[in-house]
Amino acid sequence: MQRREFITLFGGAAATWPLAARAQQPAGRVYRVGYLAVSSREQQLHLIKAFEEGLRSLGYRVGENVVIEYRVADGQIERLPALAAELVRLGVDVIVTGVNPNTVAAMKATTTIPIVMTNSVDPVSAGLVASLARPGGNVTGFSSDTGGEINGKRLELLKETLPNLSRVGILFNPDVASIRNRLASTQEAARALGLTLVPVEARGLDALEQAFATMVGEQMQAFVILGDSVLFNCRGQIAEMALKHRLPAAGGGPEWGGLLLSYGSDLRDLFRRTAVFVDKIFKGAKPADLPVEQPIKFELVVNLKTAKTLGVGVPLSVEQRADEVIE
Repeated sequence: MQRREFITLFGGAAATWPLAARAQQPAGRVYRVGYLAVSSREQQLHLIKAFEEGLRSLGYRVGENVVIEYRVADGQIERLPALAAELVRLGVDVIVTGVNPNTVAAMKATTTIPIVMTNSVDPVSAGLVASLARPGGNVTGFSSDTGGEINGKRLELLKETLPNLSRVGILFNPDVASIRNRLASTQEAARALGLTLVPVEARGLDALEQAFATMVGEQMQAFVILGDSVLFNCRGQIAEMALKHRLPAAGGGPEWGGLLLSYGSDLRDLFRRTAVFVDKIFKGAKPADLPVEQPIKFELVVNLKTAKTLGVGVPLSVEQRADEVIE
């Protein structure tokens, strides 16, 4: 595996955090953070580490001047409301959420405790915030995508990799409104590239076999994924089934590295930067006054091992632009 690192403007500024932050920590104060996730702790581990690294870079010492209460639903979305209510009863100072269902559960549990969402999708249309510039309410944080533009980029990368591509499936969970809203813009991007896009629904692991049968039956040459928390938790199975059915695929960020291509925001970077929002709230800032931020770091991962199995030759032009090449 080769990894090509690059420095973002934000990352450059981060080098100045620790000394300044330590000087500003109120003596003797112990803060409490609630961390709410729909997936298992094991699946969250790399993101948990990134968040804790972000806190440490700002001068916080986990277990000393900041305590983190972790609550995970192990993939069972229906457990989120009870877990969110539990964090509220604990009296945490802030709740960190990831995807939209986590944030919705936290919002229903409290209108006063600040909530920092880490990788929301279309938070305005989803009703999580009033606007990106002026969130209002008790929610702020990150929107992990840039709308239809990023799905268009994934289609573009697939087209560049597979020049004869004409029919593409788009795998999505119809139960997620914010994902449904992405279909129209993604179809527009497909038309601009001369591609026929066929929507394929999958509500969870049990629906994947039928979804792949549909793509094969519809003679799809490849597919892209509009990821949500449910499909994200099934990403390993999706990658395996894509290989089984010999379907090249493109998904979100580095976590989708089992596919032929993945392009999207680096979730570890977003969770690390979430600590900055938390720090500002600890210092008295109100979520309503903290604009929602979008990613500043996107990564392209090319899986040459998958390409070889599929019999796909990845053009040098695509491989050279990759931030990570899996061999």
